[in-house]
Amino acid sequence: MQAGPQYGDHLRRAADTYGAAADHYTRDALSFWDRFGSATVSRLPLAPGASVLDLCCGAGAAAISAAHAVGPAGRVLGIDAAAPMVELARAEAARQGLANIEFRRGDATSTGLTDSSFDAVVCVFGVFFASDMAAFMREMWRLVRPGGVLAVTTWGTGLFEPANGHFWRCVGQVEPSLVRAFNPWDEITTPAALADLFSHAGISDPAVEAAGGQHQLEHPDSFWDIVLGSGYRATVNALSPAQGDRLRTRLLAELRSREITVVRTDVVYGIASRPGP
Repeated sequence: MQAGPQYGDHLRRAADTYGAAADHYTRDALSFWDRFGSATVSRLPLAPGASVLDLCCGAGAAAISAAHAVGPAGRVLGIDAAAPMVELARAEAARQGLANIEFRRGDATSTGLTDSSFDAVVCVFGVFFASDMAAFMREMWRLVRPGGVLAVTTWGTGLFEPANGHFWRCVGQVEPSLVRAFNPWDEITTPAALADLFSHAGISDPAVEAAGGQHQLEHPDSFWDIVLGSGYRATVNALSPAQGDRLRTRLLAELRSREITVVRTDVVYGIASRPGP
């Protein structure tokens, strides 16, 4: 899938990457997407009947959780640049019989939606794909009603270690020019960095919290599902098929030899409340 010309370069690359990753995104090894989407929503004061916007919604983990929280009288809108992700989200919402949720393909950084339209705006693992993260934060904040909240969740430090280090080392053995050529999630990984981002966007007094975590893999080979169902997919897709095969063989040999079945999934949660009327 190729993102349309309306998207900036950063978002276009993210859309292409996750459009490709959609074929692995919902596999068991990637259950953390649902876990952290739900965890983000659980931190919000959502009342029945509330309205929620989920930007960079992916396959709808946060949006679907929010749809349950706000009930039939509420409404939820999810927007993502990757069409295959939007289709995954729509299919899951239909499977769960949720009539209060809508998913659209679009540019999350420039929605064209009306000011102060939502009781909550959520962005889980998406803010770092914007070329201007502070501008994206300001766009999200614009859409929050007085008395509403903005929630932004990022990955913490050491994401997917120790497997992450092995991945990049093996990439370097296969194609050195691609080592960390696409890893924007490393741009903002600490509470201080997320708090600074809120501040640069003109949003004061956010509650920012780091939460350590681990993710269990059924087998070392399961990490390859994570590679193909996440941002690592951009690196794999930049390789030739033969190079991709060499990368997979080398990486899995390393992970098996070290019996790596647990990886880090630290996150940082940030929530800001807009003063009421």
